[in-house]
Amino acid sequence: MTTYRSNGKLLLTAEYVVLDGANALALPTKYGQSLTVEPFDKPQLNWKSIDHKGEIWFEALIILEKIASDFSNPSSDLEKRVIEILHSAKQLNSEFLKNDSGFKVTAKLDFPNNWGLGSSSTLINNIANWANVDAYQLLELTFGGSGYDIACAQCNNPITYQNNLDKTRTVNSISFNPRFKNELFFVHLNQKQNSRHGIEHYKTKKQNVTTIIKEINSITDSIINCLSISEFETLISAHEQIISKLINLPTVKLALFPDYSKAIKSLGAWGGDFVLATGSPDDMFYFKNKGYQTIIPYNEMIL
Repeated sequence: MTTYRSNGKLLLTAEYVVLDGANALALPTKYGQSLTVEPFDKPQLNWKSIDHKGEIWFEALIILEKIASDFSNPSSDLEKRVIEILHSAKQLNSEFLKNDSGFKVTAKLDFPNNWGLGSSSTLINNIANWANVDAYQLLELTFGGSGYDIACAQCNNPITYQNNLDKTRTVNSISFNPRFKNELFFVHLNQKQNSRHGIEHYKTKKQNVTTIIKEINSITDSIINCLSISEFETLISAHEQIISKLINLPTVKLALFPDYSKAIKSLGAWGGDFVLATGSPDDMFYFKNKGYQTIIPYNEMIL
């Protein structure tokens, strides 16, 4: 029996423009996903996906020949997606799942799959490790995206992540441990945002982003070196205004929390999942009174 594990992710800066080469600050999370693989004496995969409560939310019996050929007649969209990932991994490594024997596979999430912490990226990275293939290539063949989530899956520290013009990427492990982290917490917006839809929206609105990328890179650098909560609030608020103008959407604070006295920042694709808020423990009641019950302090979320 072999177990693989990958970290979840949150994107603190450069949402959307990370696709075009901006330097992003990304935070691996304590929550993640594991993949346990056990040998099985039949040419099939007995697949189970288990949620954070230990309950099965997806299971399938997948014949190995089905992975090698096509995705015909899947029993569900989820089965089709799993087969697509496995098929793509096999394209990258023809020896993967080549034997006549099969496997019992259990994917276990540490977090609810509507949290947007990377249920897909952690699965991609775990399967890539199992198949001994490049996780970034596997992501490109399946879900697509900037790749920062794969970098988070593989790192145990905050990172900066940048896509380069030559199709390579620069991932740097950094020291980001804000002295005011006890004044930071994450609020779930009670809905999951589809990142691919967010990317499509960005591409329809995109303009020349050269100047914007320079501004975002400067903010990223300043946030990394920030020493006070007041400076941090100024920086994330400026970041929100830049991206709001770029994608022609109101900031989450303006849209949902206009009377909140502190700062709020979207994380990743706008419109769902978690946002970052500044404030004291008492300020959490503001969000709870508005119906947002999932609130996680910085120290409990970030590695």
